[in-house]
Amino acid sequence: MDTKIITPFSRRDFLVAGTGIITASLFSPNIFALGKPKDRLGVALVGLGYYSTDLLAPALQKTKNCYLAGIVTGSPEKAETWKKKYNIPDKNIYDYKSFDQIANNPDIDVIYIVLPPSMHKEYTIRAAKAGKHVFCEKPMAMNVKECEEMIKACNDNKRSLSIGYRCQHDPNTQEFMRIAKEKSLGNVQLISCAAGYKESRAGNWKVDRAMGGGAMYDMGVYALQGARLAAGEEPVSLTAEHVVNRPEIFKNADEITHFQLHFPSGAVANCTGSHGINTNFLKVNYDKGSLHMDNFSAYTGNKGESTLGIINFPVDNQQAKQMDEDAMAIMQSKPQMVPGEEGMRDIRIVEAIYQAAKTGKTVKLA
Repeated sequence: MDTKIITPFSRRDFLVAGTGIITASLFSPNIFALGKPKDRLGVALVGLGYYSTDLLAPALQKTKNCYLAGIVTGSPEKAETWKKKYNIPDKNIYDYKSFDQIANNPDIDVIYIVLPPSMHKEYTIRAAKAGKHVFCEKPMAMNVKECEEMIKACNDNKRSLSIGYRCQHDPNTQEFMRIAKEKSLGNVQLISCAAGYKESRAGNWKVDRAMGGGAMYDMGVYALQGARLAAGEEPVSLTAEHVVNRPEIFKNADEITHFQLHFPSGAVANCTGSHGINTNFLKVNYDKGSLHMDNFSAYTGNKGESTLGIINFPVDNQQAKQMDEDAMAIMQSKPQMVPGEEGMRDIRIVEAIYQAAKTGKTVKLA
């Protein structure tokens, strides 16, 4: 096999016409009109769980276009720990009751929402009303209506909204997107994609559907993203089923969700999102070849190969790259690579997957 490495393409080149991405015209001519433009944006993390503690905060020590400026937490103990570890001034530390006062803090330009999905809408809207740009973790929200309200709040306040799909900033992901866009291996025929780990914490929000838990919301969106981006088009119908092998843990949420997507071209994607199986891969069969990524959406080490050659573009820190690129888009008044509309596209399909699993019927997508 020829093992030449192909240069990945930009996500911006892949955006489909008519999807309504946020345009630069939505932002004020000078985002920082009240003061001197900044070289780096101050970021406040809202929610100091595992992802903020182990991944985002360390990544913010490596970023060039933004830095850790503040925190929002309901835990005085965490506030004290973070204050000492990252030298955060008292005036940049908030709890959930004082959150709205962040509007008066010029040190903080961006609010990064790292809360359970059931809280994403509230804090995105409050952040936008406070005049702050928003980075919001995936999944974007609980339903399409919430997504629409989040997008509207940011547009109305001329604030940027970006969803934390770090993989779209990863050149390994951008490579299989390029192959789809350019049809380098012909038309896509069949996609197989799975993302999951074994979740065993009975009291964790990830097993509570009301808080945005369940395999589909948490890990299923990775498989959904993999299929959509590898196909280069949006699905038109789907089927789905839920599997619960440990009802003592998954009392009201899906442990495993299998779903099949059908695309306008005739391509089919068989996907799995799981809290019961450790898995992470993407396989694509084309007219003129194939592709295999393993892992395809991990925090590090995503790589694979296709008929065109090896796919291996090491990234020092995905989260740092994501935040730097999102911050630069804000400073340059450019559209975000992964705007709210992209997050909403996934949630529209997630809602349809739950409907299909409940009814056992094929659901058509508008």
